[in-house]
Amino acid sequence: MKTLHRRQFLHLAAGAATLPAISQIATAEAWPSRPVTLIVGFAPGGAADIVARLIGQWLTERLSQPFIIENRLGASSNIATEAVVRAVPDGYTFLVVTSSNAVNATLYDKLSFNFIRDIAPVAGVVRAPNFMVLSPAVPARTVPEFIAYAKANPGKVNFASGGIGTSVHMSGELFRIMAGIDMVHVPYRGEASGLSDMLGGQMQVMFPTATGSIEYIKAGRLRALAVATAGRSDDLPDLPTVGEFLPGYEASGWTGLGAPKNTPSDIIEKLNTAFNTALADSRIRARLADLSSVPMPLSPANFGKLIVEETDKWANVIRRANVKAG
Repeated sequence: MKTLHRRQFLHLAAGAATLPAISQIATAEAWPSRPVTLIVGFAPGGAADIVARLIGQWLTERLSQPFIIENRLGASSNIATEAVVRAVPDGYTFLVVTSSNAVNATLYDKLSFNFIRDIAPVAGVVRAPNFMVLSPAVPARTVPEFIAYAKANPGKVNFASGGIGTSVHMSGELFRIMAGIDMVHVPYRGEASGLSDMLGGQMQVMFPTATGSIEYIKAGRLRALAVATAGRSDDLPDLPTVGEFLPGYEASGWTGLGAPKNTPSDIIEKLNTAFNTALADSRIRARLADLSSVPMPLSPANFGKLIVEETDKWANVIRRANVKAG
């Protein structure tokens, strides 16, 4: 076998060194070449599902491949998260991330994954306020009146949520702690199911996302007492904040997108750009405004920072409220 000349060897080595970069560029240019799955950990009709379908349709039209929404319910989105953690990191399976994922890091003791380590942040999507709403059967008309009503009926007031650890649940727990009242938490398999029983009068109070509840509020089918964010809602400017009666109270839900770790960075960047472009589209923004959701375009790094901050915040609430996974 003839020995390679030094110049030939260096030339081949340089070519080999460029292969990963060329491969990444080729991956970005070719992606997506088949349907992409966005896995949602909650039932159809909930806040995360509605937003995912809205953006998914936009991506389907612009990227010329179907973006399929797959609902995998259970354990406050942990089942969906585990499915994405175990998925091949090839850019065809993503997780619709919510504030529940930040909560679950503390709420569950024995997860088979570490969310911050095993899910790569891709893009922020929206922030949406939670509202404090009552069933029409409850007589209270203001937050102080409701607190008085709950104190007069300890253990008899049920508050609904879309599942343990959801923003709807944690908003209620934070309210319960700060108001010093005794409420019974009733988790449902999805926010839409909880809202259905609120409309039917089986539940007394709920802290739903704006995305899931705004149409019921505007139609007068649910009585909104306050918005859970620090500032008032642009949609309902006359509605006070919970913090006006319980200083320091603040809660909101958010949605983003995550990928299995080791997903090619070029695909993450391409999808991040696509999401941010969608959030700048006037039609998407108008639809989100109808749902009282605020676009949250973020770089992968800044979305990762948000996840860490929210994980720390809700860890404190879980410990104070002694919340258990079930």
